[in-house]
Amino acid sequence: MKENSVLATIYENICRDTGRQNESAKLIAVVRLLTLTMLLHSVVCCVLVSITGHIGALVFSLSSSVLFLAAFVLSYHWSTFASYCVLNICILFWTCMNVYCFGWNIGIQHFLVVLLVFVFFCKYKHELHKILFAAALFVLRLFLYYYCISHEPIIILAENIANALQMVNTFFVFFALGQVAYLFSTTTQEMEGKLIEYNRKLMKQANTDTLTGLYNRRRTMEYLENLLHAADSQISICICDIDHFKRVNDTYGHNVGDVVLKTISETFQKRLPPDTFVSRWGGEEFLLIFPRLNGDEAITALETLRQKIREITFDGGTERFTISLTYGLVEYDYHSDITTLLKEADEKLYIGKEGGRDRIVF
Repeated sequence: MKENSVLATIYENICRDTGRQNESAKLIAVVRLLTLTMLLHSVVCCVLVSITGHIGALVFSLSSSVLFLAAFVLSYHWSTFASYCVLNICILFWTCMNVYCFGWNIGIQHFLVVLLVFVFFCKYKHELHKILFAAALFVLRLFLYYYCISHEPIIILAENIANALQMVNTFFVFFALGQVAYLFSTTTQEMEGKLIEYNRKLMKQANTDTLTGLYNRRRTMEYLENLLHAADSQISICICDIDHFKRVNDTYGHNVGDVVLKTISETFQKRLPPDTFVSRWGGEEFLLIFPRLNGDEAITALETLRQKIREITFDGGTERFTISLTYGLVEYDYHSDITTLLKEADEKLYIGKEGGRDRIVF
């Protein structure tokens, strides 16, 4: 909708807030739109009953139009709650009078369902009020039904006009129900979507390392427990460590050290098999989990990774430098627990460090 269009201006006026504190802008907009719907319905009914030439029916329909027009105008001067209550009273009175005047067969009683849906959407934290109102609508509908069984309508309509009113009433009932449900559910869905996204972000923050974006130790332990518990194929686990990382921080500064950690993390994600679980184990240590790879296959993947990392050059400000990693690799034997596997991988990493670094120990 264009910002300067007539429709946009009308919609903005309909949604205009009452200006009072702690009142729902959404509710007053729905109240006004529903009031306009009832006004439009009354106008259509005026056109239909004017065909019959029945003065009483025409006067009643015109009175209904005036009633809802007045309710719409007053919604700009009253509080949201007052406007809401007046609309409910108007629809209740109007429905009862329609049944009294025209009988049951024109289907006007179905507007009570609109009120039922309306109150359940807009009344928050008032469960008892909702139940009582629903019960009252149910009793009223039964009363109107049994009243029509024993009483003739005041205004007898021709069959074709009654059928036309039945169709008009059915259309406006569905239109009003859809209007109320759409306007309120849109807000609910937006809020639910924001909540889901917020929870997703919280979960991601809880499971990932903020610097590298890799999984953290907590998430890694959960993944390992689930993986080993349901192990149906070979699994390899590697603990790797950046060689002389303290020297990098001391020589080039911690900002450069952070760049090294991020670059290494990105290289892991790009160069390792797609299903490899990569996590920052702590400091300059990383834990790599290879589901469905045995030790020999994992060595092949790690050797490719090792060579690629050796080719990366970093800007230290005064000079460029390269780094290397040492890798401790173990293969799951289907009976060792997590602690044992991690201890073995760490011991092999230590052997690699003692043996000269930049190597894979399996």
